This record gives sequence, structure tokens and C-alpha cells, in this order.
Amino acid sequence: MRKRALLCTLLGLLLFSACTITANKTTAPDSSSLTPLPPEPQEISFEAGDGQPLTGRYYPASTYPAPAVVLMHWYPGDQNEWDIIARWLQNRGLVGEGDGVPWRDPAWFPEMPPDSSLAVFTFTFRGCAGGCQKPDPAGWLLDARAAMERATALPGVDPNRVVSVGASIGGDGAIAGCAWLVTQSGADCPGALSLSPGSYLIDNYQEIVNEVGQADPPRQAWCFYDQNEDIAEVCTTPSGDHYRAEGWHDGYLHGLHLLNPNADPNPLDLLLDFLASTGVIQP
Repeated sequence: MRKRALLCTLLGLLLFSACTITANKTTAPDSSSLTPLPPEPQEISFEAGDGQPLTGRYYPASTYPAPAVVLMHWYPGDQNEWDIIARWLQNRGLVGEGDGVPWRDPAWFPEMPPDSSLAVFTFTFRGCAGGCQKPDPAGWLLDARAAMERATALPGVDPNRVVSVGASIGGDGAIAGCAWLVTQSGADCPGALSLSPGSYLIDNYQEIVNEVGQADPPRQAWCFYDQNEDIAEVCTTPSGDHYRAEGWHDGYLHGLHLLNPNADPNPLDLLLDFLASTGVIQP
């Protein structure tokens, strides 16, 4: 009996050692030893779920792996609307020159937290190069989902920390894309910020806000709006512990027009507050 017990003990130790060696061979390398990509933006080609070719632009972060933000444009423009804000969030010295349009002029932007650098992904909705030609809600919804999925697979991105920010049609895309990503395995979206969503791509903004707010764990949903807009109620109707709506009354401001230096409080300060609430930057 003693010999049998000793033999079993030795076999157990050998099996434990073998499993430990195998586990060590498959352990991922320490991410701190990986070198971040250069800061210059990269052009990215990808496809929507129906095979529609799409173009995007990737601004790598200075850390690896890094949280990411997907920026979704509005109807009058394309991904270029976000270029200066993308460089600001990337926080790697690629400031860019302003052209007098508030959201494309870094002169009034607040400082990013010094130790924060986000990976940023922008893209152009189908049929929207230089500005959208005609409404395509069903197609744009597929594009928003595809962009969120593509962002999770970009080199250097932490797929479990991909948030979304969008304006107008992109505001609907941001919340819808985030809610969809939450349901996918191996990826997650901690929150979405929508500027002037109008249920342009989705049936009901409030329902999706409730969906992400009731997830486990709950995800953040924030909404910026102008109190004079006829779609203001889209932002003011939802509620919940993980929902926040911020409104201004400086005129009929829609979408990216909400991002201007005359707004009080500063909308880009609030954008940083949103990012901090999702845990992708430190306050």
C-alpha cells in the first residue's frame, strides 16, 4: 500500500510539472514589453456584414494594449471631421492645424490627462465620402457594428475597452454599435456618447440605453443635445444610474456644432468626463 501511495504521489507530481510547463509555454508575453506602433495614422480597409467595403483610419496609442474610442461622423461630413479630435485623444503630439471650424481647431481644446493615450478609430459610412448623399439607415447600422468589431482587432488595442462617440447619425451608430459589441464574445464596450441622436438608424434610442444600462455590469450611456432642437426629447427621455444627458441652449446646435468654445460647460471637458466614467482614461 505504501509503495502504491508513493507511486501515485510521484505520478501526481510529474503530471503537475508537465501541466505547469505546458501552461508556461502558452502564456502570453508581458504587454509592457511590446513596442507601441508609431503615432502616424494608418489607413484601414474593412467590410460591413453585407460585404460593403469601408475605409477607416487608425491612430495608435502610446501604450500597448490600449483602450480605444471609435468616432462616428454626422450626415454632412465623413471621417475627416474627427481628425483633429482623434489626434487630441491620441495624445502623441500630432496636434494638426485648425481651419476655423470649432471641432477642427485645437486652440480651445482642454489638456488631455498627461498619462492618457487612446487608440482612435474613425471611418466613413457607406455613401458618405465628402458628405452623405442619401439616407441609408440599415446600411449605416451595419457599418457602425463593423467599425466596432474592426477596432477590437486593431494591433495594440484592448478589445475589452472599446468605447464609441458619434454625432447625429453617428450618435445613433455609437449607442447601437456599443450595444451590439457587448453581446459579442471576446470584446466589450464600456460605454457610448451620442451627440444629437435622433433615432435615425435605430427604432428607439431609449430602448438601447436601457439595454446597455441593464447589462451586467452596466455600461455608460451619455447624450449631448441642444434644448432648442426638436429631437431634444430623444436625450431627455431616458434615465438611470448609468445615463447622463447634458443640454445647452445657445441656439439651434446639432451634432458636431455642439463642440464649440462658447458652450458652458466645455463639451470636450465633458467628453473627458465620459471617458473617465468608462475607465478608459484616468480623471
